Amino acid sequence: MKKLLNEELDRLTVEEIKNIEKNPLTIVLDNIRSMHNVGSAFRTADAFLCEKILLCGITARPPHREIHKTALGATETVDWEYHENTVNAINELKSKGYKIASIEQADESISLDKFQFTSNEKLALIFGNEIKGVSESLIDISDFVIEIPQYGTKHSINISVSIGIVIWDLLFKMQR
Repeated sequence: MKKLLNEELDRLTVEEIKNIEKNPLTIVLDNIRSMHNVGSAFRTADAFLCEKILLCGITARPPHREIHKTALGATETVDWEYHENTVNAINELKSKGYKIASIEQADESISLDKFQFTSNEKLALIFGNEIKGVSESLIDISDFVIEIPQYGTKHSINISVSIGIVIWDLLFKMQR
């Protein structure tokens, strides 16, 4: 066994990735403070061919050196939009037929391992502020609240890790 070189990975070009059909998943970043988390979201969205990212509220937007440091060029391959008001952005997505899922711990949340959806649904996933999480106003207008099962003493997982876990799980379920 040998580790593959980048040239051996047969990756798409920027132009090819812009024109390929994307997975029907949109990432919504609500008031994310860390530009490294924003950059990581772009990299994950690129890796899993997510449809787009909505950057909302205080969430930083490209171009920015700190975002690019983590995104490693993914800001050029992933479509994104900025919305000052996240509730308005979610209502716009709903009007376009998206189902909305907040990723949060809530009294009526669905455990990620039990969450099911049909692969023809367009799904927007809301990830909230690193300290406050997803706001109650967004949970109120969500169709689902999905919770990542956790077993340790901490009450949260870093947002960039959460994005990877949730999207990988949903794409795995879509392929079955």
